Amino acid sequence: MTPKEVLEMAKAEGAKVVDVRFMDFPGVWQHMTIPMGELDESTFEDGIGFDGSSIRGWQPIHASDMLLIPDPATAKMDPFYEAPTLVLIGDIVDPLTREPYTRDPRHIARKAENYLRTTGLGDTAYIGPEAEFFIFDDIRFDSDRMSAFYAIDSIEGIWNSGSDEGPNLGYKPRHKEGYFPVPPMDKFQDLRTEMLLVLESLGIDVEAQHHEVATAGQAEIDMRFKPLLQMADQLMWFKYVLKNVAYRHGHTVTFMPKPLFEDNGTGMHTHISIWKDGQPVFAGDKYAGVSQEALYAIGGILKHCKALCAFTNPTTNSYKRLVPGFEAPVNLAYSSRNRSAAVRIPMYSTSPKAKRIEFRTPDPSCNGYLAFSAMLMAVIDGIQNKIDPGDPLDKNIYDLPPEELAEVDSAPGSLDEALEALKADQEFLLKGDVFTQDAIDMWIDYKVENEINPVRLRPHPHEFFLYYDI
Repeated sequence: MTPKEVLEMAKAEGAKVVDVRFMDFPGVWQHMTIPMGELDESTFEDGIGFDGSSIRGWQPIHASDMLLIPDPATAKMDPFYEAPTLVLIGDIVDPLTREPYTRDPRHIARKAENYLRTTGLGDTAYIGPEAEFFIFDDIRFDSDRMSAFYAIDSIEGIWNSGSDEGPNLGYKPRHKEGYFPVPPMDKFQDLRTEMLLVLESLGIDVEAQHHEVATAGQAEIDMRFKPLLQMADQLMWFKYVLKNVAYRHGHTVTFMPKPLFEDNGTGMHTHISIWKDGQPVFAGDKYAGVSQEALYAIGGILKHCKALCAFTNPTTNSYKRLVPGFEAPVNLAYSSRNRSAAVRIPMYSTSPKAKRIEFRTPDPSCNGYLAFSAMLMAVIDGIQNKIDPGDPLDKNIYDLPPEELAEVDSAPGSLDEALEALKADQEFLLKGDVFTQDAIDMWIDYKVENEINPVRLRPHPHEFFLYYDI
């Protein structure tokens, strides 16, 4: 839409206010609301001022002024606010130079798409994330100088099979058996359908919704693939919708990768394909019906996987899920059907248009703009440098003899390790000025100072169980 069309839409919808949103550096949506009368066509050029020093990972206090420029193509009506509200996603620019801000995740995603076009390898990168999540009924946590705890509860949690619920009617999915029985075992069918319908009302195409493997409301709603920047925008709407639908029904949604001990974690298997002139670049006559370019793309992801994890698995909690030997996709190999490999080639359809690669290591705690951009840059690097991914790993990894297993490298075991890999392997991200050195350095510094060190410095509750009587 043009700015004029946005204003016409707002009038037709009876919008009273405008909510302008943007992504902070770690990956949480921020917003400000202005009266409808404050939005005119010039706003889409002039922008709206705000304090960039109060946003995580952004400006210092002595250079805090920033501008938020609404993107008219992103206009939607909010489905939750009481007052009719027009929502616009914005881009960040410097008020003095009018240059796009290097740490604006949306700007990085836009540059990644543009860089693909300049390479001549393709004109569109399609992304299809499968963002899993948990639906809980109660969550409590605290961490201070003298204590630390968390407590999760779910009406569907198998740990409540013996609770007095007045009455307890049973039907609790056992650990690793939630995929996917019908109600009454599945308690959240109607809630997930409401989430699906709200997403569709926003113009977000959904392919399916279902319970996932873990107990306690683990679920998945699959969006149909879209171009990279559009999908990164949609992922923010996705998280927003799911959290708010759950909240208004007295439930809570989390995208933490590993909230439950001894049950499946939450991943975000991400499907990637490149198209050029309306044709799928990844369809061909090689292994599993893909092209040589697709195999090189897999080589790029496998080569750079450890550095990629700094963006695709960017929390300390991410590595509670990525543990070798527990069916997590940590093995740096590819296969057509082996789900413990980091990269899979889906075999559901023989259509050339369906040919894509699936990077299974990422999780939904990531900032989609940064994660999708980094994945695309690894794919491009693989194709440009003809990186051979080696032979596929179609055997059961858990049946491999030790000498064969030793030849299969693994994803990082911690956020520390992923960030160290990013320090050593970042040239592929800097091509085309997609990721700037400033953005990469701030990402590493922010993660170390605000996440790694605070976790590293605190005693863990389980250490008292292990060591109090030492």
